[in-house]
Amino acid sequence: MTRDIYGELGVRKVINAAGTYTMVGGSRMSEATLEAMNAAARDHVVLKELQQKVHGRLAELTRNEAAFVTNGAAAALHIAAAACIAKKYGRLYRALSPEQIAKSEIVIHRAHRNPYDWSVRLVGAKIVEVGFPNTILPTTEDDLEYAITENTAAIFYFFMGAGGWMAPGALGFEGTLRVAARHGIPVIVDSAAQVPPVDNLWRLTEMGATACVFSGGKDLRGPQASGLIVGKRELFSWIERTAFPEYGVGRMFKVGREEIVGLLAAVEQYVAMDHGARAAWAERRIASTIAEFEGDPVVSVRRVYPNEAGQPFPQMVISFAKPGCAAEALRQLREGNPSIFTMAADDRSVFVNPMTLRDDEIDAIVSRVGEVKNSL
Repeated sequence: MTRDIYGELGVRKVINAAGTYTMVGGSRMSEATLEAMNAAARDHVVLKELQQKVHGRLAELTRNEAAFVTNGAAAALHIAAAACIAKKYGRLYRALSPEQIAKSEIVIHRAHRNPYDWSVRLVGAKIVEVGFPNTILPTTEDDLEYAITENTAAIFYFFMGAGGWMAPGALGFEGTLRVAARHGIPVIVDSAAQVPPVDNLWRLTEMGATACVFSGGKDLRGPQASGLIVGKRELFSWIERTAFPEYGVGRMFKVGREEIVGLLAAVEQYVAMDHGARAAWAERRIASTIAEFEGDPVVSVRRVYPNEAGQPFPQMVISFAKPGCAAEALRQLREGNPSIFTMAADDRSVFVNPMTLRDDEIDAIVSRVGEVKNSL
């Protein structure tokens, strides 16, 4: 019998209709991934040897020169920033003086500033902002050129597909890459949630990015406490000497053999997945939900594409007729049985993202919405 650890702890299980949000545990790992992690936990290995083998396999799977597993995408951003500074000085990061680190500069488009860039800020280098978070005065390649100095260690770029929540105003990805190439400056891409599409695992680095960071716990469906960096071998020689298990800043970001093997298993499954069939399944379930409430005076359902993270994957918005009722609808969905966790789309609507759902869970959501509508 499978142990009900959440029941033992008195923690309520929820149906995750929001998507791959960290606050609700990201994705659901497959049985194959869980078994790989269990197998890894049963025996000891030399971590450096495991990393060498797994990173080589991940590079091959993602069509990159190199890869590295971290304990999350935020940790990956921190390690990549430290490695870029080490590379600039030609010296291990732990051997740099505070003055050398503080003098280093990392360029970020102002439109790309967000809470995740704390990972970069905590390295201690100076953040140099470019442009505005709007389109009043579009950022040009010259603007980025002017921001680069002899102290520039890297350019960080927040990549998101069209339709996502990122502010406008940044120089386009290709323009950023052109400027960086002219100066020999590494471009580190925060693409944590940007699979699907699966080809982002290699397309962004093929375009010229030095390294791209992906969350292992989002749609890759690996361990929540895992992250993946892929990219060019030249920088990864510094990443390997900066990250765990080396001493120094990387030692804070310990990643276990279970997460290393679990992420490998997840990526193996992800690149082999029939993504077209998965998207078609989501479209069918959205269409059936729309049909379920067709003509309903209280509830309406519409398809949204791409989703709020800019991913080319369909989701739906369920709207209630009563203005301003989204907060109450969310409360009732969360406190009911089964408990459903999601987000507000506007003041009278909620998201339902098929990305993290099974058929039976979508059926349960339809049933619960039918109950909730009568009390709003």
